[in-house]
Amino acid sequence: MDKKQLLLQRLDEIGNSLQRSGEGLALLGLGSVGLELARLDDYSDLDFFAIVKAGNKNRFIENLDWLSSIAPIAYCFKNTVDGYKLLYQDGVFCEFAIFEPSELANIPFSAGRLVWQAAEFDASLCAPKVPPPAPHDHPVEWLVGEAITNLYVGMCRYRRGEKLTAARFIQNYAVDRIIDLSQRIEAEQPAFRDIFTNERRYEQRFPTMAQQLPQFIQGYENSPASAKAILAFLDQHFGVNAAMKQVILDLC
Repeated sequence: MDKKQLLLQRLDEIGNSLQRSGEGLALLGLGSVGLELARLDDYSDLDFFAIVKAGNKNRFIENLDWLSSIAPIAYCFKNTVDGYKLLYQDGVFCEFAIFEPSELANIPFSAGRLVWQAAEFDASLCAPKVPPPAPHDHPVEWLVGEAITNLYVGMCRYRRGEKLTAARFIQNYAVDRIIDLSQRIEAEQPAFRDIFTNERRYEQRFPTMAQQLPQFIQGYENSPASAKAILAFLDQHFGVNAAMKQVILDLC
């Protein structure tokens, strides 16, 4: 059995386990095991909501027998008040939360696929009611200004010997702004967009821009080179204030 088949079979087994418990109401597959099955691959995991009858949430959180009865668990930890991250011994990784029906209307999530549901369950409860966070539509001037000042602060910290925070300002925060600017430079290619995490599948969405990322993210010891590459890129496409450009280059 290949990994994709294993993932889908395991999800079906989890649905069957919820059914056998007598206290489950539905299993909602999300992401690549939800409505985006076309992108399921050997490196995917199982993202899901287990929806249980009122008054039973704590039982499913406190005792994971409904999962361990399917296959041996190698590792798990409770990462939120509602759920866990879990690795089965056979390599299936899960991120999941347990909810009661009344909670679904108050949490943000992407639309999913009902893998299993009890006859009495109202499937309309699985339609997201809380809108996803709206993407920031900052003007170009703000995005470029944030990137440039991140380079400046990062290089000042690098010269002070604070290489870790320098790398974050230059190779994380400034690069985040370049990701935001990408649509102004390159037409976005068709791909599954993650409404919560803009860098997901960036290489498929902006293949030309992605080729430059190694120059922007050169590693812990190479923040000056990364800063110079980002600065040159911003200056080429948007123009950079001459004073800021010079002071950053002097720091590099």
